[in-house]
Amino acid sequence: MRKTSVLVFSTAVLVAGGCRLYNLERRLDPANADFLSKVRYIITGEERKIFLEMPDSEKPKFIKDFWRRRDPAPETEENERQKEYFDRIERANRLFPSEGRPGWQTDRGRIFVLFGPPTQRLTYPLENESGCREVWYYIDFPVIFVDEHCSGDFAMMPINLEHLGELHKVQGFFQRSFQPEKKMFDYDVRIVKTGSEGEKVLGLIAVDIPYSGISFASGEDGQLTTVLTVAVRILDGNDAVLWNFKNDFAVSVDERGAEKALRNKHHLEIPFVVSGDPERLRRGGMILRVKVGSSAAGEELMKVKSFRLKF
Repeated sequence: MRKTSVLVFSTAVLVAGGCRLYNLERRLDPANADFLSKVRYIITGEERKIFLEMPDSEKPKFIKDFWRRRDPAPETEENERQKEYFDRIERANRLFPSEGRPGWQTDRGRIFVLFGPPTQRLTYPLENESGCREVWYYIDFPVIFVDEHCSGDFAMMPINLEHLGELHKVQGFFQRSFQPEKKMFDYDVRIVKTGSEGEKVLGLIAVDIPYSGISFASGEDGQLTTVLTVAVRILDGNDAVLWNFKNDFAVSVDERGAEKALRNKHHLEIPFVVSGDPERLRRGGMILRVKVGSSAAGEELMKVKSFRLKF
C-alpha cells in the first residue's frame, strides 16, 4: 500500500510539473516560441526547463549559449553546427512539402534534420496492399517510411523495438554530444508557505540546487568548496519592490563522498516578511525574482515566479 501511495504521489508531481512547463511554453512570445519549436530535436529536457523558467530578458543569452555549446569550432567566426541545422530544416521543407505541415516537422523531415541526407534512398511505389514505401540507408542502418494510402503522408515504421531503441539512442547522442561531463547549472525555487500577521505578510522560500550542477573548487582537507550567492526580490503587481534579500552561502562537499553527494540537492530556506495590506497583496499577486550564482565557475541563473498569498 505504501509503495502505491509513493507511485501515485510521484506521478502527480510529474504531471503537475509537465503542466506547468506546458503553460509556460504557451505564454512564450513568437520569437522564443519559434526558437523552442525549431530546436525540439536537439534540446535536452534540462535545457527546455531552464529556458521556460527564466525571465524573457535572459532568453537571448540562453539562445546564444545554446548554439555556442554546440559549436564544433568555436575559434571560427561561423557556427558550423547551427548553420547546418537550419540548412537541413530549409531543405526538409523543400523535400517534403505535401503532408499538411512544414516539411521539417514530418517523420522524414525529423530524420533528415537529425542525420542529414541518407547514404542511399530507395522508393517503392504502390506495392499490393502495403501502400508506398521509402527506405533510407545511413551506411548499413535502415530507416523505413510507409504511406499506407500513397497520399504523400509518410510515417516512420520501426523494424522492431530494438530498432526503435537504436533510433532513440542516436537522437540522445545528438542531444548530449555538446555537453561537458558536469550537468548544467539549474535549481528549483518555490514558495513553501505564506501567512499574515496584522499588516505583514510572512512566507518561506525554498531553493533546491542539485550538487551535480555546481562547480566546486578544491579546498583544504579534501573538501570541495564554493560560495552560492542568492539574491531574492519580491515585487507587487505594479513592479514595486516589496522585499530585497542577498546573502552568500558557503557550500562544501567531502571529496571522498562526492559521488554520493552529487545525487542529492543543496537545500536552502529563506524566510521573508513583506509589509502592506495582505488582502490587497493577495488580490494583486506578487512576483518572486531569484538569482543564484556559484563563485567557483561564475555561473548565474535567474528565475521568476508569480504567486498569490494563501491564507
